[in-house]
Amino acid sequence: MTTQYYKFILKNSHLFWKRTLFLPSGKVKVLQRIQSIYMFLVVILNGVLPFWVYLWTDALGEAVYADDDMVYSALFICSAVMAFLTIFLFKNRKRQFVLNRLNIILNFVLLGFFVYRSLILSGETNAVSEKGIGMLLPIVSIVFLVLANKAIKKDEDLVKSVDRLR
Repeated sequence: MTTQYYKFILKNSHLFWKRTLFLPSGKVKVLQRIQSIYMFLVVILNGVLPFWVYLWTDALGEAVYADDDMVYSALFICSAVMAFLTIFLFKNRKRQFVLNRLNIILNFVLLGFFVYRSLILSGETNAVSEKGIGMLLPIVSIVFLVLANKAIKKDEDLVKSVDRLR
């Protein structure tokens, strides 16, 4: 079975350039739009990583994750669910664009909470807590959402230009 799989890959190697995802079960799922990949990365960034990567360490040196605080976990989960739902709105690009903007605003709110938290916790001395890499997750999510919105806008402009030619 594996040799047939590799022969299929070699025979259809042009599919990789069309953003194709091969699953080991032999089924082929095609992600034809780059914004779907960007939004899937936002789902991973906001739905999985905040619960694995610590946000900061407290004064006792214990790592604080998103599930330790209900507000942070609710905002991360809400952002991940919104990004996941917008992946499947590919037929309605305007709604997808608006929901991505709302998700960007939600990530800015989450970033505001982190900035407020980091201003309270200076991290200058050993007795005060330190910031973690998890506090950067909303910034990376915002970047991917902006890239997804640019790709959605590009698709919308392409559709409009084709409609003008008709």
